[in-house]
Amino acid sequence: MRTHFCGLIDEALIGQSVTLCGWADVARNMGQIVFIDLRDHEGIVQVVAEPAQREGNAEMLAIAAAVGYEDCLRVTGTVRRRQSVNDRLKTGRVEVVAERIEVLNKAAPLPFHHHENPGEDIRLKYRYLDLRHPEMQRKLRIRTRLVSALRRYLDARGFQDIETPILTKATPEGARDFLVPARMHPGEFYALPQSPQLFKQILMIAGFDRYYQIARCFRDEALRADRQLEFTQLDMEFAWVTERDVQDLTEDMIRSVFREVAGVELQAPFPRMTYAEAMRRYGSDKPDLRIPLELVDVADWVKDCGFAVFTGAANDPDGRVAALRIPGGARLSRKQIDEYAAHAAKFGAKGLAYAKIDEVGAVTSPVAKFFAEDAFAALLQHVGAGNGDIVFFGAGAYAKVSDFMGALRLKAGKDFDLIEDGWRPLWVTDFPMFEWDEEEGRYVALHHPFTAPAVDSIEALRANPKTAVSRGYDMVLNGNEIGGGSIRIHHPQMQAAVFDLLGIGPEEQRAKFGFLLEALQYGAPPHGGIAFGIDRIAALMAGTDSIRDVIAFPKTTSAQCLMTGAPSPIPEAQLAEVHVQVLKHT
Repeated sequence: MRTHFCGLIDEALIGQSVTLCGWADVARNMGQIVFIDLRDHEGIVQVVAEPAQREGNAEMLAIAAAVGYEDCLRVTGTVRRRQSVNDRLKTGRVEVVAERIEVLNKAAPLPFHHHENPGEDIRLKYRYLDLRHPEMQRKLRIRTRLVSALRRYLDARGFQDIETPILTKATPEGARDFLVPARMHPGEFYALPQSPQLFKQILMIAGFDRYYQIARCFRDEALRADRQLEFTQLDMEFAWVTERDVQDLTEDMIRSVFREVAGVELQAPFPRMTYAEAMRRYGSDKPDLRIPLELVDVADWVKDCGFAVFTGAANDPDGRVAALRIPGGARLSRKQIDEYAAHAAKFGAKGLAYAKIDEVGAVTSPVAKFFAEDAFAALLQHVGAGNGDIVFFGAGAYAKVSDFMGALRLKAGKDFDLIEDGWRPLWVTDFPMFEWDEEEGRYVALHHPFTAPAVDSIEALRANPKTAVSRGYDMVLNGNEIGGGSIRIHHPQMQAAVFDLLGIGPEEQRAKFGFLLEALQYGAPPHGGIAFGIDRIAALMAGTDSIRDVIAFPKTTSAQCLMTGAPSPIPEAQLAEVHVQVLKHT
C-alpha cells in the first residue's frame, strides 16, 4: 500500500513520487491550501494539498479539508523542498505535494488527547491510542533494540536459547504462584513460572553449559512502578563457573548493550560492595550512588545518654542508631520535618529525632536535653554536621532502621536536588543466606532456596544460619536492581540441608523438589547464573520511572487490564469443565 515511510522522507527523494500511509497528526485548513502532518511509526512528514484551481485538485482539496485528528490516510504525491524549514522534524526540509488523498478509516472523536496530559487509567483503557503517540513508540522501540542487542551478544558467545515450560509445578517459596486448573487431572493444578530457575539448573546438569532465554515470568504480588504480575527477564545460566565468571561476562554484556542502544559508556569495571556495607552506608541493598549522602552509625556516641529510645537500640546487639546529615537542611520547617517523619513511618519508623544547626551554629533538637552539652556537640561533629544542616536520627532494630533511614536518604536526595547526572553501576555481593520471618517463625531465603552458601560444610551452615553468607550477587544501576543471581547448590545433601533450615521437611522436599534432588545426584557440575529485568533496563534507557511505559499492555497497580477488562468472571459451565467452583466472597 505504500512505497515509503513518513519519517524517512528526505532531500534525496526530491522530485520523486511517493505513496505514504499513516494517521493525521495535525490538519491545518488555510482555505485555499491544507497542510496535514502525516504520522507513522518512523515519524512525521508534512503533506500539502494545493489550491483548488489546479486541474483535478478540487475534490482532493475537499477531502483534505475534512480530514480530522487520527484519521487513517493514504497519500500519493511528489516530494519537494520546503520553503520554511522545520528543524524539529527530521523530515523538516521537505514536504509531499499531494496528488491523491484517500481516507482509509475515519476516526471517531477521541476520548483523550496527549497534550491534555490524561491520567494513566484512561491511557491504559485506550492503550491502542496511547501507543500511537511518538513518545510511546520511542520507548517501545528502545525495548526492541535492547532485546535484539542482548540476543546478538549472547548468540555470538555460544549461549543456547532454550525455552522452558510455562505450565509447570507449583513450588511456592517467595511470591505467590498463579495457578491453572488441569482439566484432564481433576483437583490438580499447574503453576505459571515465577522464573525458569529449576529448569535452567536441570539444563546445566544435562550438559548444555551456557543457556539463555527471554523468559516470561509471573508473580501474584502487589504492584508498584517497577513491578508487574507478568514480566520479562533475560534468564541465564552457566556451568563450571565461579561468581566472577558470571559477573565479568554479564558486566561486559550490559556495557555493550548500553553503548549500542542508549549511546552510554558505563564505567569499567563496575565497583563492588558487600551487602553489609551497602546497608551500613546507604540503608539499601540497591543504593543509588548518584546521591552523595551516607548514613553514619552513632551507637557508641549515644549508648550512655538519657534518651531510652537511643540507649535501648545502641546497647542491643541487633539494634542500630543511625544518623543522616542533609546539607542545607536547616531550612526545613517543622511541618516539613513532620512530613519526613511520616515518610519514615511508611517504612517502619516509630519516630524520628532531629537536630537543626542554624547559620550561626545554634542547635535546635528535641533530644539535645538528654545529652551533656559537650556530648551532643561531639555527636554532631562525628556526623559531620555544620551550620545550615539538619541531622535525622533513627533507632531500633538494625534492618528496620536501615530501611527507613535509607528511604529518608532517597527522599532527601530528590527534595534537595542532590541526585548527580550520569550512570552509577554497582555489584552488591555477599548477601545473607537467610532472614528471619517473624510471622511464620522460621528462616526464609533472602534470594531463593537454591543459592549456595559461602561455606562448603553443612555443619558450619547449621551452626549459625543467622550469620550465614550466600554466594549471591545483584547488579544495581542508579538505585535499581537490574539483575540478580548466584552460584547454585550442586550437592543434593547441601540442598536438603538448606531446605531443612527453611522449615521444609523431607516429605515436603520430595513432593515439591524431588526431581531436583534426584537430578543433583547424577554428577551435577558447579553452576550459577543471573536474571536481568528487561522491563527495568528498558525503562532506565527510555528515561521513565515506570516500567508500564515500556510494556505494550501492562496491568494497573490494582492488577487489572483496563483495555480488555481482565480479570473477569467465568461462566459456571466453563468452570465446571476444569472442576473449579467459585465461593462467594465474604
